[in-house]
Amino acid sequence: MPRKANAARRHHIPRTKRTVTNWSEYDAALRQRGSLTVWFSEEAIKGWKAAARRTPGGQASYSDVAITTALMLRAVFRLALRQTEGLLASILHPLGVDLAVPDHSTIARRARRVTPRSSGGPVHLLVDSTGLKLCGPGEWLMEKHGTKKRRSWRALHLGMDEGSGRIVAATLTERGVDDASQVGPLLDQVAEPVASVTGDGTYDRTGVYAAVHQRHPEAAVVAPPRRAAVLSDTAETAPTQRDRHIQMIAETGRMTWQQTSGYNKRASVESQMARWKGVLGEALRFHSDQAQATEVAIGVMVLNRMLDLGRPNSVRVA
Repeated sequence: MPRKANAARRHHIPRTKRTVTNWSEYDAALRQRGSLTVWFSEEAIKGWKAAARRTPGGQASYSDVAITTALMLRAVFRLALRQTEGLLASILHPLGVDLAVPDHSTIARRARRVTPRSSGGPVHLLVDSTGLKLCGPGEWLMEKHGTKKRRSWRALHLGMDEGSGRIVAATLTERGVDDASQVGPLLDQVAEPVASVTGDGTYDRTGVYAAVHQRHPEAAVVAPPRRAAVLSDTAETAPTQRDRHIQMIAETGRMTWQQTSGYNKRASVESQMARWKGVLGEALRFHSDQAQATEVAIGVMVLNRMLDLGRPNSVRVA
């Protein structure tokens, strides 16, 4: 953000230098992320088969654990459904585990209904959004036949805990949906108390302050006011959080406000977006809304699991 605010003078702004103090542990964690070692706990084996149904209707063969396992393998290795079925079978059979493998059609059907489970002080929530492309005519097909089609994509909104680095909330919306409107749905997914919500200028909206105050009255909202922002009518007697941001920027400057308010930590959620597209890809592979929502939930579990293996302890040295 300082570089954006000082584009004409950025060559005068020295870049910060950082070092990783736990490099050996982090290096081992990075290698572990690529490990193909797979094992099944007794709990997973016992819960692989779906529990007996007590209501009218067909009996499911596989539990949510089995379907979630298949979907996680699909996300990590970016496989088609049939290849996912084959990969899971190649893992189970050599282990000698007597478990049935869900077929590709079952995985696709259950992806619309399965609810992945994710493991969970106050949360300092960093929010941002990015676009994910939808499956459709490939670039090669459009180039070969000269067809033209407007890019189809959906917006992924993420809420990340600044302390742990884990993704704690995610929503998927149609393109054109205002980012600020998703702050409430993201907060509803966070079970722990929220100490602060930080976002870019898109979240400088009255609705954002209201949504945060309604759910967490003591939480701080850190969003840069637009340059033409004005104080509220009660700024002299009862200033709001936004009024205090505007006043501080007027007194000390925008860069000082960014450092003092902790706004610069928002860069972490932008890095999370880059991790998502680097590890999981830039597109959604399912077609239905329910399956795409499950695909996003699986992606959150995958990235959080990789983060649990180890993260760098980066400190500033200059």
